[in-house]
Amino acid sequence: MHIIAVGLNYRTAPVEVREKFTIAAENMPLALQQLIQTKSMLECVIVATCNRTEIYAIVDRFQICGQYVRSFMEKWFHIPRAEFNNHLYIYEDERAIEHLMRVACGLDSMVLGETQILGQVKDAFQLAQSQGVTGTIFNQLFKQAITVAKRAHSETTIGENAVSVSYAAIELGKRIFGDFSGKKVLIVGAGKMSELTVKHLKSNGAAKVMVVNRTKARAEELAEKIGGVAYDMSDISSVLREADVVISSTGAKGYVLSQNEVRPAVEERASRPLFMIDIAVPRDLDPALSDLPNVYLYDIDDLEGIVEANMEQRRKEADKIAYMIREEMDAFKQWNKLLGVSPVIRALQEKAAEIHEETMASLLNKLPGLSEREQKALRKITKSMLNQLTHDPILRIKEMAADKGGDEALKTFTAIFALEERLAQQELNEISAASAKRVTGTSGEGDKRSIVAKLAAATERLARI
Repeated sequence: MHIIAVGLNYRTAPVEVREKFTIAAENMPLALQQLIQTKSMLECVIVATCNRTEIYAIVDRFQICGQYVRSFMEKWFHIPRAEFNNHLYIYEDERAIEHLMRVACGLDSMVLGETQILGQVKDAFQLAQSQGVTGTIFNQLFKQAITVAKRAHSETTIGENAVSVSYAAIELGKRIFGDFSGKKVLIVGAGKMSELTVKHLKSNGAAKVMVVNRTKARAEELAEKIGGVAYDMSDISSVLREADVVISSTGAKGYVLSQNEVRPAVEERASRPLFMIDIAVPRDLDPALSDLPNVYLYDIDDLEGIVEANMEQRRKEADKIAYMIREEMDAFKQWNKLLGVSPVIRALQEKAAEIHEETMASLLNKLPGLSEREQKALRKITKSMLNQLTHDPILRIKEMAADKGGDEALKTFTAIFALEERLAQQELNEISAASAKRVTGTSGEGDKRSIVAKLAAATERLARI
């Protein structure tokens, strides 16, 4: 079996491509049910956000399954594969595991270290689990991915440093005010960046938002959206006397506010500080404003300098998280290797039990005069001999499977004890049981064809032994 991750994200596909691969929340259960019916698919999870659409799957054949997943995407999204093949990435086994953990930790996000993706991965896993399309392996892997992501955000400071201009503005303001509780904010212009910044200010306690724009209707529209009050541009002097924070983002070619226009309002404010953020390019606010007493003026370069410094700090924290991920991957590999030992040990124990029963039957036929007590004693002694004989080999194979070259050790162990047929039969039984459970209450032809194909593949492997 193989773990694969197939998908596209903001690095490999522009937004006009990504938007074609969105899956509405109400359609996700059906998408999962159709995906699990894909040939050779054993378990699956779909992680779909605005920046990525990724399919994680447990498959029995890697090369062919990449094609099967593409076929699913082609049919579900109604897009010819030729239009998205170049945007896809596909990872197998260790790389797929690492990718999932990096995604959950926010290391593969557009904003390094963001936390929203953790909730999205968790929701995707829980939905897949509720739909019955995950099993032993993904139940373990996704739980470990979520656990390491939680560790990443609790044991490092990757999420504490502002890495957007709007957040950087808030960080600067805190240096002046401590916090924004009760502060009044004036927005000059109605740009998107101003809107984002004021939303952060309000979440940090800003009490009132005032909007001034050359077009009063646009000011009113923005004010309504953010719960503010709109004013005419002619009112800006009086509004400046009231404001604690000014955010300017217009498309004007010259300065919107000059030193001479702002000086009267500053003089009437006495010693109250005025925090001014100029996000516009070209600049809206006259640089000479910084010469006025108690005026703190910052432009886009100041903010981007903070963003880059904080991003560098996040990169350092990301190195710590990468080490955590490596530890978690090792833990999963150890668990997975021991998981592979269980069927082998079970096959050996079943074979030993059958040999014991056959031997006992032969002995009792040759010694018909034994009492019930004697038969019981003989059964106990012979069973103890078998248990002692298999005890050390079982311990050793557990140790060897956890070491490097564990897969080869398992193959050798299987061959020495001639367990191939039993293991193949176990696999056939498990596929039959899982398939029967999956289609309970359904009668789709696609479901039937998928089950028949999987059973046929397992039967073929059994026949080759």
